[in-house]
Amino acid sequence: MLALASLFVGAGPLSVTALVHDPQALQVLIISRIPRTVAVLLTGAGLAVAGVIMQLLVRNKFVEPGTTGTNEAAMLGLLAVTLLAPGASILAKMLGAAAAALVGTGIFMLLARRIPPQRVLLIPLAGLVYGGLLMAAATFVAIEAGLLQYLGVWMSGEFSGILAGRYELLWLAGGLALLSYFAADQFTIAGLGRDVSLNLGLRYGQVLGFGIVTVSLVSSLVIVTVGMLPFVGLVVPNLVSRLMGDNLRESLPVVAAVGGGLLLLCDILGRLLRYPYEIPAGTVFGIFGALVFLYFLLGRRAGG
Repeated sequence: MLALASLFVGAGPLSVTALVHDPQALQVLIISRIPRTVAVLLTGAGLAVAGVIMQLLVRNKFVEPGTTGTNEAAMLGLLAVTLLAPGASILAKMLGAAAAALVGTGIFMLLARRIPPQRVLLIPLAGLVYGGLLMAAATFVAIEAGLLQYLGVWMSGEFSGILAGRYELLWLAGGLALLSYFAADQFTIAGLGRDVSLNLGLRYGQVLGFGIVTVSLVSSLVIVTVGMLPFVGLVVPNLVSRLMGDNLRESLPVVAAVGGGLLLLCDILGRLLRYPYEIPAGTVFGIFGALVFLYFLLGRRAGG
């Protein structure tokens, strides 16, 4: 229902009657509305799956690519490619961002190992500080190079510029989310901890490596295509976990569906709240995600 509504919501009026009689309306549907709807669904699903993988690997419910420095590292890599090779293709920029995100995520994992798992709030706090340092470095470089506007675009996740031919990389994010389903049992076991996983015969290092690569690739794909979208990978897995538990084999399809659906709902609201102008989907979801995140924190505190 949300996907169908998304096809007919926008600054330009579109109706079933217009699609039948007006060839231009059909072009708007094919070139703009369908790619935008698909891009939102792929982005939401990919970020939600990346978030739940990160939470299992770190063994902490309050982490996601946005609270571990992954997004900031990806932006730093994207900035480096823009400076060193201004004419690079989108694929080359994505690979540069993914490589930087991979390094940044690996450094965070090393930091997280030094923090006792019982200090639940200390791990995301350390990730936020780490991400802040990376963001400060990226901002300094952008100011010195006159690329601060680029950085602002990458920080604002929105879908108004999505057209046919400019979103197809997001299918890779959807493919990675689907591939993660086949490793769902391994991720669930990895969530029990390194020692338990090794005792159960799991190749913990390989699962950890695959998880970090998946999170880094999905994050870089999203940032290169639509920009940073906060809280999707944090809120959605927590909501689904409260209803279905932590068996990833059962919950992963629901995590992907809820991620895509919630982000699509926020994108539609962004188009309607100040019609015919748009509020970025990242802003709408950021407000919703911040409120839910605070509820999780305060609820946990009230419950001891």
